[in-house]
Order: sequence, then structure tokens, then C-alpha cells
Amino acid sequence: MSETSSTEEVESSAAAPSESSRADRREVVRKRVIDAVAVFLLSAVAVLTAWCGFQSSKWGGEMSIAFSQASSARVQATDYSSEARDARASDQSIWVQWVLATQQGDAELATYIEERFTPEFRVAFDEWDAGGREAQGPFALDAYVPPGTEEAAEFNDLADAKFAAALENNQRGDDYSILTVLFALVLFLTAMSQRELQPWVVRTLLGLAIAVAVVGLSILLTFPVRI
Repeated sequence: MSETSSTEEVESSAAAPSESSRADRREVVRKRVIDAVAVFLLSAVAVLTAWCGFQSSKWGGEMSIAFSQASSARVQATDYSSEARDARASDQSIWVQWVLATQQGDAELATYIEERFTPEFRVAFDEWDAGGREAQGPFALDAYVPPGTEEAAEFNDLADAKFAAALENNQRGDDYSILTVLFALVLFLTAMSQRELQPWVVRTLLGLAIAVAVVGLSILLTFPVRI
């Protein structure tokens, strides 16, 4: 009877260390897996954070360039507008002299003045004359386009487009900057998961880090890239 009891005690004591050893091995494997995932996540997110910073800087540069182009186009538009305004003033001055000569019945002077009409004013004058002179004057017709008018409109449109592009580029840079904050949260959660905490806390932190990283990467893939 005593021999049987001794045998059972030996078998029981041998089984206990075996179960404990397997549990220890499982714990070691679990920790190694968590450490490997954490290292991979930290490395990948560090690269993504650097990429976001790079893209934010590039789009910031594009914004500055677009603002400069918009400012330059606006200056050119102003120059052409001044040219058109001066041309209109000159044509109006000549037109006044023609009206006075016509009212005074001085056909020779009126003809002399007509010969000195600018090409742009001549087009409008001929249309006004062909229409029975019913309009208030050649300047009221769409046919009158003083030099610089079309160029001013083109450069104003270009300035508006460049200004809109600058605002869009600024928003893109801000979007990348926001992503760096999101990835910083991933780094924080991953680092916290490496602390000596309860296993369920470690898994929760690491799971949250992975989830946030996946969301951030999904958003990143929708953003335009500038090299």
C-alpha cells in the first residue's frame, strides 16, 4: 500500500513540473510574438510618420509656389488693366474731338480724326456707324475691346486658379500633418504595450495600436503624392 502511494506521489510531482514548463514555454512564445509585432509596428509606423512629414513639407512648398504664381499673375493682370484703361481714355479723348467736329459741320476735321482712330476703336466705330448710330456710342458696344482687356482677364483667371490651387495644397499639407499625429498615437500605444502590464491590457493596447495604424494607412492611401 505504501509502495503504491509513493509511486503516485512521484508521478504527480513529475507531472506538475511538466505542466508548469509547458505554461512557461507558452508564455515565452506569447511574449516573443507580442514583441515581434510591436517592433514591426514601431518600425513601420516610424517610416509612415517620416513619409507624412516629407509629404507635408512638399505640399507646403507647392502652396508657396502657387501663392507666388497667383501674386505674379495678379500683378500682370493689373498692368494689362492699366493698359486697357489708358487706351480707353485715349480713344474717348479722340472720340470727343470727332463729336465736336461733327457737330460743327467740319467734315474735313472729322475725317482727319477718323483716320487716327485706333484699330480697336475703329472696329466698334464701324459697327456703330453701320447700325445707324442708334447706340449711345461705340464704347457701349461689345465690339470695343481696348488692348490689354483680354490679357487682363486671362491673368486674373490664372491668378484665381493659382490661388485656389495654393489653398488646396495647404489643405493637403495639413492632412498629412494630422496623419503624423495619428501615427504618433500608434507609437504611444505600442510603447505602452511593452510595459509590464496584465496580459489582457497588453493585448488591448497592441490591438488598438494596430487598428489605428490600419485606419491611418487606409487614409494615407487616398492622399495625393508629391515627389
